[in-house]
Amino acid sequence: MAYRIFEHNAKSLNISFERKLLSAWTDEIFEWLFCIHPDYENVDVFLAKEKELQLSLIRFIEQTNPINIHSKTCTDSFFKQLPVIHELLKGDLETFYNSDPAARSVEEVLLAYPGFFAVSVYRLAHELWLSEVPVLPRLLSEHAHSVTGIDIHPGATIGKKFLIDHGTGVVIGETSHIGDEVKIYQGVTLGALSVSRESASTKRHPTIGNRVVIYANATILGGNTVIGDDSVIGGNVWITQSIPSYSLVFHKSEIIIKDNSTFPEPLNFVI
Repeated sequence: MAYRIFEHNAKSLNISFERKLLSAWTDEIFEWLFCIHPDYENVDVFLAKEKELQLSLIRFIEQTNPINIHSKTCTDSFFKQLPVIHELLKGDLETFYNSDPAARSVEEVLLAYPGFFAVSVYRLAHELWLSEVPVLPRLLSEHAHSVTGIDIHPGATIGKKFLIDHGTGVVIGETSHIGDEVKIYQGVTLGALSVSRESASTKRHPTIGNRVVIYANATILGGNTVIGDDSVIGGNVWITQSIPSYSLVFHKSEIIIKDNSTFPEPLNFVI
């Protein structure tokens, strides 16, 4: 019975295309947007690729469209917004490079940094989300998630010059609002206190002000939780209430060092 229900839903959504094709399209539009492929220096090749990407997006929208959305109109709107998205991503790219002394060049960030790829795919998926295109924004985000370990819901709102450093394990929920020039490190969760379906239409995830830095493994929960501008959130903290601007929040732990020859409990064990 479960299989038949899934089969029926799949037919009603017409999700007959291979996800690998959409994943490949996501990688291709990223490369096209930044002219990573040397052939894109040829204007004719560049324009031909744009047309190919447009036709593919029209087809994807048609294949995942359970309601009456005009696929060509959505695609035209999406591609008209790409210059704006490109400018946002240029700001993100510069922020990655300027913030990481390990980065040897902007090109290295562009080609090798998972955080920048995840942010790029988010900004593309977010534009489709704003156009109320079904299914596809989530599939784009899940492609980036599977490649980078960074989970950004396409419905989140993220400002300019955004940085995710290292990135593994970052989770940003659907109704999160993130200001400009925010820096987030690995393992950070911007999540919800309540996960009931009844609260699905409410703001469930936190608001992060401008120029906030959130260090590794910090967890910030709740739709009413606001982190004020210019605050620094230390590693491993758990926050469920608002924090004023210019705050420093940190978790204080105790480290005890003993001579292991007198340690009361065995440290070697076998499971």
